[in-house]
Parts: sequence; C-alpha cells; structure tokens
Amino acid sequence: MTLVIAFIGKNGAVMAGDLREITFEGEKPDREKLEKELYNGAIVTDEDLAKKAEECGVKIAVTDCKEKVSERDGILVGEVSSVEGGVVKKRRLYAAAGNYAIAELRDSELTLTSQGKGSNFIAFGNEFTKQVANKCFKDHWMKKSTFQDAVKILMLCMETASKATASVSKQFYLIQTTSNVDVLKVVEKDRQG
Repeated sequence: MTLVIAFIGKNGAVMAGDLREITFEGEKPDREKLEKELYNGAIVTDEDLAKKAEECGVKIAVTDCKEKVSERDGILVGEVSSVEGGVVKKRRLYAAAGNYAIAELRDSELTLTSQGKGSNFIAFGNEFTKQVANKCFKDHWMKKSTFQDAVKILMLCMETASKATASVSKQFYLIQTTSNVDVLKVVEKDRQG
C-alpha cells in the first residue's frame, strides 16, 4: 500500500497518487518482517529496501508505473490496494467539489464505507505515509489558504513522503476537477459493475 491523497473543497477537488507497486516473494514470516519495516518508515531509500529484502531472504519487484488516480465523469477516483492472506483488498476514494465517498472492494463487491460533504483532506496509505501526509498538510494549510494552495500542499505532501519512505515513488500524478457532480453516481455505477 502506498499513498493517495485528496483535498475536497467547495470549488473543486484535487487528488495525487504515487506510482509505486511492490510485490514480495518468500516465506510469510520473512515477508511480514520486511513489510512491517517498510510500512513503519524504517526503510527510506530504494537501496535500503533492496539490501533489507536480501537480508530477509525475500524477493521483491518494484515498479513505478501503477496509476492510482483517474478522472471519470468529472469525479476524481483514487485507489490503493493491499493483499492480506491472498485476498486483494482495495480502498477507493471518489471526490468532486464539495463531496466525497469512500468504498471498499473485496472480491469485486463494492461497499460504501463513508461519505461526506464540504471541505476535507483525506489520505490513503499505510500508517506511516498517512502520518507524513497529514502532518505536512496541517503544517502548511492556513485559514486563508486557497484551492491553489491545496494543490501545492498536496505536491509537497507527495514529495515529502517519497523522501521519507521507499514505499512511495518519487513520481506522482496530480489531477483536479471543478465539477460538483454527486460522487454517489459513479459509486453506484461501479457497484453494478
């Protein structure tokens, strides 16, 4: 799991997602040990990750080409996935101006877990990357901040996270919309397949 973040404002929404995907091969206890260190921020660089994987006897494949954010019908959609016990679990964030929804996807079944209206900052990722993004946002967001400030802050959050952990790629996509369409329309479309 890596990092997808969004700012939902009354006049627009902006979303950023990194491109990193890491697969692990090896004995379960070794994989879990490596993943724990990676996802708690103990492994900072790609070199450290490769070295630690070798020490743990785990084969890893790191790619920086997974698109986690997209735009559909004026709605921004971000998705993170994780594998737990062979089951792929995905969390999806839908955002437009003034409203958002969060859903979980398991075995192609989509379940709406929360929705909201108004301004909000949302981060999807592991605990460490979410902490980095939330701190960065809180440190830079001011009462008089504008939507353009939010765009810059999201970029800063992604850059900060990529320097703090090897679980986030240096490159990221940033998309935005001014559409205020109801996000539940796309959620319902996805629910029906």
